[in-house]
Amino acid sequence: MPSRQSDGQTKPAAQPVHHPIERRKVYELIAEHLLGQISERSLKPGDPLPTERELAESYRVGRSSVREALRMLESRGLIKPSGNGAFAVAEYGNPLSHSLHFLLTLEEASLLEIYEVRKILEVEAAGLAAARRTDEDLAHMAAAIDEMSAGLSSQERYIEADLQFHLAVATATGNRIALRMMHAIRDLLHRALASIYHIPGSPQRSITQHREILAAISAGDAEAARARMREHLLRVERDIHDVLMKDRKTHARRTVSASSRSAKG
Repeated sequence: MPSRQSDGQTKPAAQPVHHPIERRKVYELIAEHLLGQISERSLKPGDPLPTERELAESYRVGRSSVREALRMLESRGLIKPSGNGAFAVAEYGNPLSHSLHFLLTLEEASLLEIYEVRKILEVEAAGLAAARRTDEDLAHMAAAIDEMSAGLSSQERYIEADLQFHLAVATATGNRIALRMMHAIRDLLHRALASIYHIPGSPQRSITQHREILAAISAGDAEAARARMREHLLRVERDIHDVLMKDRKTHARRTVSASSRSAKG
């Protein structure tokens, strides 16, 4: 309803603000869907993808959109040609491709949001853990770090141990809600941890920083524990950002190169 100003004139009602709706290209949606299947392991390394014709029929789109989606996934090292125009899920032999496999399952904004939430939850959790931890809590944290070291050559073993360390810190707070919140984001946390496993040197740096966090918690130094946890999360966030930027530049160069070859052909 129009409102009346103090001078008696009628003030028009505020109009709703409409923001532009993002328009996604069909091939991007197809690539995103296939990427989700690879991420969730519905499609595993070596598994053949449906044929171009089958994908076009399944998604009810043109084959040109399917081809562009496959080209995008191939350029990022997630699928590989298997002959006669067919593709299969790529093996994880290339460390950069392996890390990007997880990084690309989330938009960069989502990754940043996850690390914002982690800083909100885990920095203060480290401080509370320093004040409330028991000998059993410290033993669980130490065991998780040892398992991370032992599991450096195994992605699943390393990531699970990394996750257990952070859950052990949350347990040590004695705050049931904080622990439940950590469990509520467990799947996202697992994916975020997986995203850094193949960044050169990052797992080793995480082990070192986890030991520093444990030392502060063991000493009962809440401020140092908060500082060490904050430093750890910021460092991991930087590592992820750097790899994302590198991938974008590589993808841009490949796109330009492919366009040049097409123009010459």
